[in-house]
Amino acid sequence: MAYADYYERALTNGVLSIQRGRDPGVMIYMLPLRRGGSKAQSYHGWGTKYDSFWCCYGTGLESFSKLGDSIYFEKEGQTRALYIIQYVSSSLDWKTAHISLNQEVEPVVSWDQRLQVTVTISSKEQAANAQSTLNFRIPPWTYSNGSHASLNGQDTPLTTPDDRTEYASVQAILYGPYLLAGLSNGDWDIKADSTKPSDWISPVPADYNSHLISLSQESRNAVLVLTNSNQSIKMENFPQEGNDSAVTATFRLILKETTTTTNFSGPTDAIGKLVMLEPFNFPGMLIVHQGVEQYLGVTDASNGGGSSTFSLISGLDGKNGTVSLESTDHKGCFVYSGINYISGTSIKLSCKSSDSGFKQAASFTLTKGFSEYHPISFVAKGANRNFLLAPLLSLRDESYTVYFNIQS
Repeated sequence: MAYADYYERALTNGVLSIQRGRDPGVMIYMLPLRRGGSKAQSYHGWGTKYDSFWCCYGTGLESFSKLGDSIYFEKEGQTRALYIIQYVSSSLDWKTAHISLNQEVEPVVSWDQRLQVTVTISSKEQAANAQSTLNFRIPPWTYSNGSHASLNGQDTPLTTPDDRTEYASVQAILYGPYLLAGLSNGDWDIKADSTKPSDWISPVPADYNSHLISLSQESRNAVLVLTNSNQSIKMENFPQEGNDSAVTATFRLILKETTTTTNFSGPTDAIGKLVMLEPFNFPGMLIVHQGVEQYLGVTDASNGGGSSTFSLISGLDGKNGTVSLESTDHKGCFVYSGINYISGTSIKLSCKSSDSGFKQAASFTLTKGFSEYHPISFVAKGANRNFLLAPLLSLRDESYTVYFNIQS
């Protein structure tokens, strides 16, 4: 079974990670694992559907034609045996045993640690007196505590191997077979205050995608977006989907009044409320201002050092779909970009003026975030900053780190 465990990890993290999202035929030659690496910056970078076809590119393409391979294995003998090696939704016509089998696997999510598999078996008429054995692989990443199996409505005992060993401080983090990558340009220090990963890794709730926003403006006939640029808030060029620019231009709206969170189904529900803005790839940090005519920055929410609470109101420019962010410490002062500015302009807090240019510079188009949380997403507590973790296979051009320096 050791080879089956290896096969599962190689399939999940090696094969499924070499294609760019859902772009068929767009592959990479080598999968970077360095700190702050990116698939777009691998040895050859991304190939193309028709024009790039270097050594081993064909092997990568062929791998996707074999996703149904090695799910089941048969052992011949007087009593035939079937081994379910991989947990993948699929169907099998087991001809030699005259049995039809259907396997359904619920999608894995970070907020539910159970792997739920339903196997339905039906015998054909010829198999009335035949005997056969069905074997299930129990992966090494499972735990016996809380595991449950039933057969025809009756409980079935489980035995779970637990042969994991101690490792050095440089470690990768896996959720089941999924290798988790942290969005990072090279940071890799994690402070584990406990031997239980659940004490320093927490799942991203299912409803958080509805809290993600991006803010944009038009200037000089171009659309620019509010961006966390090395913990300074600037207006940058409109990002492409699936790269670092999309990540840094996405923020999570946090309602100051936590009792109303359950009614927060989308960004527009926050208009008229007090909010805070958390950078997508820096969980636990917030956008802050240091006072009037001072530039905005990003700091750890637990350290203070500036005001992070704003009143989200309808845009001062009076246009549909725009919002303005007013300081709660300095009434009449708003997050402000400037007039006729260029990419790279820093954002500051400026006080209200009757000038129409001010109203435009303090109004931003509110849209859904350019990036979103994968269903298997976690937040890991870092020594200097927290990390957003997602499966390596889900990343496209974003910078990431897969090996962490975990210190207890």
